[in-house]
Amino acid sequence: MRFNYFIIIFALLLTSCKKHEGCTDAAALNYDAAANRDDGSCKYFGVNYPYELDIPSQFEQLLPAPSIPANNPLTDAGVLLGRKLFYDPILSGNNTQSCADCHKQANGFTDNGYQFSTGIDLLQGDRNAMPLFNLVWNFDDTYFWDGRAIGLESQANDPVTNPIEMHETWPHAVAKLQADDQYPSMFNNAFGTETIDSSLVTMAIAQFERTLISGDSRFDQYIRGEISLTPSEFAGYNVFMDEAGGDCFHCHGDINNPLWTDNIYHNNALDATFSDLGRGAVTGNPADNGKFKTPSLRNLSYTAPYMHDGRFATLDEVINHYAVGLQNSATVDPLMKNVLSGGNQLNPQDRIDLKAFLLSLNDPSFITNPDYQAP
Repeated sequence: MRFNYFIIIFALLLTSCKKHEGCTDAAALNYDAAANRDDGSCKYFGVNYPYELDIPSQFEQLLPAPSIPANNPLTDAGVLLGRKLFYDPILSGNNTQSCADCHKQANGFTDNGYQFSTGIDLLQGDRNAMPLFNLVWNFDDTYFWDGRAIGLESQANDPVTNPIEMHETWPHAVAKLQADDQYPSMFNNAFGTETIDSSLVTMAIAQFERTLISGDSRFDQYIRGEISLTPSEFAGYNVFMDEAGGDCFHCHGDINNPLWTDNIYHNNALDATFSDLGRGAVTGNPADNGKFKTPSLRNLSYTAPYMHDGRFATLDEVINHYAVGLQNSATVDPLMKNVLSGGNQLNPQDRIDLKAFLLSLNDPSFITNPDYQAP
């Protein structure tokens, strides 16, 4: 009788689980307690299944397939581990600062409006924290404003040991993780080993960061035929696209590029002389001096201040820079065609409309998505 009762319960457990492709009955019995959830999909049961990116339809239509390294494929357990590590201050020297402290979801994974981030020793750098989203389509695979990190795994490595950021050593960070009561089993679920090292830590964090996708702004909804733009938003897009107007599309793309960045390095006429060489300090090529990576125009309401050094507190200041504030230099980008006259000289209405269009690229669902919050 007890045996029959067990068979019934076992069958109910299996049939209640809507399986991924390849999900096995045995997997349903091996619930991953570290995930602390059961959404009825087998996704969080034992076996480490491939992680399914939630890709907006317009991205699928307009962009190539996501770029994911063959040696670090996205998996459910790997993403979960990376998400936990991203929010855990255990990686910092005094256990007080996590990746998320300088990359907050509510601010488009930037640093809460601060020009420069403050590390655990109360030291500040001289670069503004970059937003983290749509990185899985960063096909040149270089990161930071100057591109010094090649690969998202390398990007995740730098802040841990940086003396003005988390100021930890990898041997000490790994020892703390190894002694934790959850991490060894989570690494085993994700990578098949309980022996933790810095490479596996950064691989997990990179997996989580590759899941951060922003693609549901008003403009995205317009592209999908769900809403209409306001007259000012529509006029602003025309200003954006007009070579005799805003002329923004060369670096930030157009309606066919939902990333709203070319992911290339440009000198956008911020300075006549450089206190920060930017890309030039990495390549050693004087022709790269003053060049920085083009940021995405998505989520601008959440990611202020702007530019590599956070010099502009408001979007109006950014628009005014391109209208009347361009500075000539030896490496200024040829796309800054109006540099000798100081800018594109947009009239007040054009500036209002351009701002309205840029704000239509805000994605409120991104900054509240529960999948990106602390586990």
